[in-house]
Amino acid sequence: MAASLPPARPRIPGSGLVKGLAVTLRTMTKKTVTAQYPDVQPELPPRTRGVIGLFEENCTVCMLCARECPDWCIYIDSHKETIPAAAPGGRERSRNVLDRFAIDFSLCMYCGICIEVCPFDALFWSPEFEYAETDIHELTHERDKLRDWMWTVPAPPALDPAAEEPKEIAAARKTAEKLAAAEAAAEATPAAEAATETATETEEGQA
Repeated sequence: MAASLPPARPRIPGSGLVKGLAVTLRTMTKKTVTAQYPDVQPELPPRTRGVIGLFEENCTVCMLCARECPDWCIYIDSHKETIPAAAPGGRERSRNVLDRFAIDFSLCMYCGICIEVCPFDALFWSPEFEYAETDIHELTHERDKLRDWMWTVPAPPALDPAAEEPKEIAAARKTAEKLAAAEAAAEATPAAEAATETATETEEGQA
């Protein structure tokens, strides 16, 4: 036999209205938590994963991001150009020139693999999120739009003053110091030669 159900409690007329008014009275004196978007922009974390920005100058068309993308939503077209030799007797070089870089955000799952595998720091997370469209085909954004989103990429966090200097920065600093020393030496050499000539002429005049 089926277990007998407990008797239903009699409902008091208007109890639901009283409960609703009680919630209203409890919350009407508290701080409002509703965000008045879009009149008030939300406060996002500085490293929010919104969209992917392209720093085109760093892209070498290595195709690594497109190959590693699990959704195959990155489209890249390029062509080769020949660079003449920099000096007589040198060899010509060829390089890839980027023609198209597009990301289909209707397929993208924002995993960030393309950003992680890029060896030249050409892709970055942007906190921009206002790119809704009425047509799904318009969610494929070309490199011009991806380049514009680079302006919204936040600056990287400052280095810890107590941390060890990165090898790349140390090498760049040493190279800059060597160049500065070489330029200073090159500027000092003509001045020293001119001073020597002046001293020689003075001695000859006194003789």
